[in-house]
Amino acid sequence: MSYKNFPMVPRVIFGRGSFNQLNDILEPKRLNSKAPFIYLVDDVFKSNTWLTSRIPLAYDDRIIFISAAEEPKTSQVDELVEDIILTTKERPSGIIGIGGGTLLDLAKAVSIMLTNEGEAKDYQGWDLVKNEAIYHVGIPTISGTGAEVSRTTVLTGPEKKLGINSDFTPFDQVVLDSELTQGITKEQWFYTGMDCYIHCIESLEGSYLNAFSQSYGEKAYDLCKEIFLDNNLTEEESQEKLMMASWHGGMSIAYSQVGVAHAMSYGLAYLLGTKHGIGNCIVFDHLEEFYPEGVKLFKEMKAKHNIELPQGICANLTDEEFDVMINVSLGMAPLWENALGKNWKNIMTPEKLKSLYQKM
Repeated sequence: MSYKNFPMVPRVIFGRGSFNQLNDILEPKRLNSKAPFIYLVDDVFKSNTWLTSRIPLAYDDRIIFISAAEEPKTSQVDELVEDIILTTKERPSGIIGIGGGTLLDLAKAVSIMLTNEGEAKDYQGWDLVKNEAIYHVGIPTISGTGAEVSRTTVLTGPEKKLGINSDFTPFDQVVLDSELTQGITKEQWFYTGMDCYIHCIESLEGSYLNAFSQSYGEKAYDLCKEIFLDNNLTEEESQEKLMMASWHGGMSIAYSQVGVAHAMSYGLAYLLGTKHGIGNCIVFDHLEEFYPEGVKLFKEMKAKHNIELPQGICANLTDEEFDVMINVSLGMAPLWENALGKNWKNIMTPEKLKSLYQKM
C-alpha cells in the first residue's frame, strides 16, 4: 500500500481584522520592485472601498476584478495568464485571490500556469503539474467551499469539468478573516455552507474513509449542525465557525474524496453552467437512496432557513444533453468509487444516472 504524501497550507492567519496585516505578510515575499503582486478580486467588491482601500498596492502591483457569475474556465485562466505575462516587466512576486471558491481557484490555477507551459486544460487531472507554482495567497470572503485548503482548482474545460489536482496547487498562505464574509445574501450563505456540509457527508459515508479524514469531517459536520440547525449563535460566532467548518470540510476531503452529489453537480455545471454550491444542493435534495440521514438533515436545514431550490432544471433536456451530463459525471471515477465501492459501475449505470437527473 502506497500512501499519499499530502501537502498542507504552510501558513494561516485567523482572526477578525487580520486582513489589515496583509502588507506585513506580503512584503517579505516581494522579489523586487519590478515583480508585482497581482490581486484577483471578485468584482462584487469593485465599489467596496471598505475592502479595496486596504489592499496594499506598491510599485506595479495591480488589482484585476473578475466576475464570479460563472464557474471558472480553463480558457479564462489562459487569458489571465497571457494578460499578466504581457503587462508585467517580470514574473510576479505572487498572486492573491480574494473572493469565494471561483476566485480562489482562479488564483491557484493562474499561479500554476505562470510557471508551466501549454494551456490550463492540459493539466486537468491528477499530478500532471511539473513545476512549482509562484507564491499564492487565498483570502476567502465566503465560507464553505474548502477551496482555501484543497489541493485542487476546479475548472470547466473544453471537454470536462475537472480540477488541477497537484502538490503545487495549495496556497502558500491563507488569511481567514471572518469580517470579510459579511454582506452576502442568505441564499449564497446557505448554498456555500451546504457545500461544506455535503463534503462532510460524502467523506464520512465514503469507502475511502480513514481516521485522518474522519476527525476533520466529524468536526465540520458538528459545526454545520450548530450553525444551520441549533441557530443560537451570534452573527460573529456563526461567521467564525463557518469559516472553520469550511477549513475542516476541505481537510476531510484532502485524504479521502467527495461522492455522488459532487459527481452529479459537475455534470450540471458543465452542461447548464449551474454554480457549484446551488448545484450540489439541487442534486443532494434527491439522494436519500445514498445518504438517507444526511439528506433528512439537509431538508430540515433548508426548511429552517426558508430556502426554495430551483425545480425542473432538467425538464426540457434532449437525450443528447443528458448524455453529455452523464459522460462528464461518470468520468469522475474516484468520486463514484468512494461513494459506492469498487463495483460502482454496476450500481450507477448511465440509465440509473439519467433517472436521477430527470428528477431535478
